[in-house]
Amino acid sequence: MSLLFKVFVVVVMTQINFVFAGLGNPNANVGGTFYMNSGSEPGTLNPLTSTDVYASYIHDYTLEGLMERNEDTYEFEPLLAESFTVSKDQMTFDFILRTGVKWHDGTPVTAEDVKFSFDVIFDPKYNTAPKRPYYEGIESVKIISPNHIQFKAKDKYFKNFEVAAGLTVVPKHIYANPKSMKDLNKKIVGTGPYILDEYQKGKSIILKRNSDWWGYKLPQYKGKYNFEKLLFRFVKEDNNIIEMLKKGTLDYDDLTPEAYMKKTNDTKWGTDVFKVKTINNGPKGYSFVGWNLQKEQFKDVKVRRALNHLMNRELMVEKFLFGLSTLATGPWYAQSVYASSKVKPITYDLQKAIALFKEAGWSDSDNDQILDKVLNGKKTSMSFTIMTANQEIMKYLTMFKEDAKKAGVDINLKVVEWNSFIKLLDERNFDAVQLGWGAGSVDLDPKQIWHSSSAVAGGSNFNSYKNPKVDKLIDEARLIMDKKKRIKVLQEVYELIAEDAPYLFMFYNPNTLYAYTKRVKRPKDTFNFVIGTNYWWFEK
Repeated sequence: MSLLFKVFVVVVMTQINFVFAGLGNPNANVGGTFYMNSGSEPGTLNPLTSTDVYASYIHDYTLEGLMERNEDTYEFEPLLAESFTVSKDQMTFDFILRTGVKWHDGTPVTAEDVKFSFDVIFDPKYNTAPKRPYYEGIESVKIISPNHIQFKAKDKYFKNFEVAAGLTVVPKHIYANPKSMKDLNKKIVGTGPYILDEYQKGKSIILKRNSDWWGYKLPQYKGKYNFEKLLFRFVKEDNNIIEMLKKGTLDYDDLTPEAYMKKTNDTKWGTDVFKVKTINNGPKGYSFVGWNLQKEQFKDVKVRRALNHLMNRELMVEKFLFGLSTLATGPWYAQSVYASSKVKPITYDLQKAIALFKEAGWSDSDNDQILDKVLNGKKTSMSFTIMTANQEIMKYLTMFKEDAKKAGVDINLKVVEWNSFIKLLDERNFDAVQLGWGAGSVDLDPKQIWHSSSAVAGGSNFNSYKNPKVDKLIDEARLIMDKKKRIKVLQEVYELIAEDAPYLFMFYNPNTLYAYTKRVKRPKDTFNFVIGTNYWWFEK
């Protein structure tokens, strides 16, 4: 389906005021505190400078864009904009803002705020580099009137409408001074259905229901955002999460395959707390080990592929993931239409790894059981540290460390607190890093992570991957409006990146696994693209 047709459908749906009220239960009770888990404390709540997924959980409830995706259809629907038009050449997008919408501090929202929210992305005084790749296709944002904003594209980037419609709008009067950014790390002012109520450093973030939220007046939001308060905890360890679910100090959380299979079988499960295994069409995240390609040790693709052959992911899936996860093959989840089925996972093969190291010129010249090679005139050992912020991943990395030792590779493991982890990542001060990318978008654009232009300070291409052919194809794909043609180009990108092995791609989970407590009421296990916790409620 072309973008033009999608836009036409959305316009028609806007005119009939959406018959999507059925997503929520209009009779759902409002009230209570819903206990959630973000997994870690956000590095910052400032929406202009934040890059981690933990902050995004808070932003989803407190900030809004011009449009939003429907949880079942994935089509755009109005949010801060009540209507929009798209020019015939798909290069100009006009949005009419809702009247009467106010920021959490009571200040009215105007087109000035929307223009500022775009302009600040390209202002060098702000640390907004990770956001820039998506908005490079927009030439300008112009205020037509206090409630009318116009986006003009400079090229036919296939996501131009999506990025304009999805622009997170922030209040100019709060964020306009770049010198105040540090003061806003623990604050947030938005227009969303929840307001920041309390931030207990190291413990929790509490959001309270915004009683003045504009959306409560509209029928499509009946049965949505039913909890009076949302309390986000920062719990990382599986065992702690399971115990808190059983005690009711968490009402909901995702489950790892191990937790789903091995830690949810006592008498509390099925009576006080319930587990769900389901599938939806939402994009999936994946885990990986990323090599710092500025380090001489990792510049040879033979070395990187050898390291891939030393991680026994098949055994890990069997031993730790109970067959519920799938081996990742490349730079995004393999279920995506943009992933190439030609790419097969690099499987565990000790002898192949040893042979590749030998081809790359690595040997144990001093009989210390560690490979070495002269690089830039200096003898260098195949010894490095993998940095992670996730204690749960250590069992995987420990197995990798032991298997790598058999090939003469010396791996050290280091767990780092999240905020320190992000700082080291931004500074490129690491050898290798274990991390995961979140789900992202169904219609993805790999530029933010895989284009060489993103290998800048604070950019998401933190391991400095650069391939001119990949850059060229990514740039081409961004200008292809025909999805079938774009799929073909991005599948080639997938193949090239997988061949370069800039990451050791680990796993992704095709299933959706989660748990919820007995006091939670739900319309169904999952919507087509998300679980849909925003439609849950408590009975009186």
